[in-house]
Amino acid sequence: MVLAVVAKDTSGVLERFEIERRAVGDSDVDIDIKYCGICHSDLHQIRGEWAMPLLYPMVPGHEIAGIVRSVGPKVTKFKVGDRVGVGCIVDSCRSCDSCAKGLEQFCANGMLGTYNSKTTKYGQKTKVLEGHDSEYTFGGYSQSVVVTEECVVRIPDSIDLAASAPLLCAGITTYSPLAHFGAKAKGSACTTGVIGFGGLGHMAVKLALAMGNTVYVFSTSVGKKAAVEELGAKFVCSADKDQMAAVTGKCNFILDTVSGNHDANLYLSALAVDGTFCVVGAPQAPFSIHAFSVRGVGGGVFGLGRRRPQMLSRCFLMMCACLFVAVLVYLAEYLVSTSNCLTASRPAAHHGA
Repeated sequence: MVLAVVAKDTSGVLERFEIERRAVGDSDVDIDIKYCGICHSDLHQIRGEWAMPLLYPMVPGHEIAGIVRSVGPKVTKFKVGDRVGVGCIVDSCRSCDSCAKGLEQFCANGMLGTYNSKTTKYGQKTKVLEGHDSEYTFGGYSQSVVVTEECVVRIPDSIDLAASAPLLCAGITTYSPLAHFGAKAKGSACTTGVIGFGGLGHMAVKLALAMGNTVYVFSTSVGKKAAVEELGAKFVCSADKDQMAAVTGKCNFILDTVSGNHDANLYLSALAVDGTFCVVGAPQAPFSIHAFSVRGVGGGVFGLGRRRPQMLSRCFLMMCACLFVAVLVYLAEYLVSTSNCLTASRPAAHHGA
């Protein structure tokens, strides 16, 4: 049995719980979880804020960093004692066009999320959760996890293990579009706008600056101006019409990282002709974009699996992991204030992947 922190409903209250991980298969890696980052998407799912099926009890967490404690007989990439990480995906069909291209998040047959994702399609689980009609994954807010080798990434010794956890979601989710849409290749010739300066936004700013980009940060929180400028980026208060007018047409690439509902049209004027506006935040409400404002729009879900090693290497070179604030104070305070996980009595056992 494995101790975990779970949500039983949309109240946001978390508590200790015991779960059972599946047995280690031939190609599986058994990981002793040392750290798990807190992603805003964890809060969205815990509180049922997205239009998707809710599966409770829910064990969130998809920014996992730990140490390999055992491996299956067919595992070739990892050994006991290795430092490893697990991001948002723990399996996919591995046979469709998307999977063949390293785009597992767009798996034609449906990728398997690290938590709250039904497992029956890939046969990862044999036990049915007591009192529930289907099997599903449990995430990293727990002591250990068993993951197929193909969805595990090695954490370089040069990166602090605790700081590496958020790189598996926030890091790859921002690095991937910066690389895909040319901000990395263009370097100093690219001006990048980052909307929001939270977990994703903070990481995006550091990555874009490390790539040589001129970076504008759009935020309604004037209190973040000093932190933005300390990193070397330029702060734009999106509530100030004069400041917004001053950056009209300046950005070759804009990355929208905001997870709360907001009006994307406000920022499109800052986009240069033939520029790209990419959305990686996940608000509850759908976007509504005026047709005449569109100059180039893209989107992304998590990051590209094949780019994870590139991203980790980049973060080491720019010492991003050492500087990155892994858990936002707001998220930490929220979870602490709504959780009795440290004082709860030993609960009944449930079974999960």
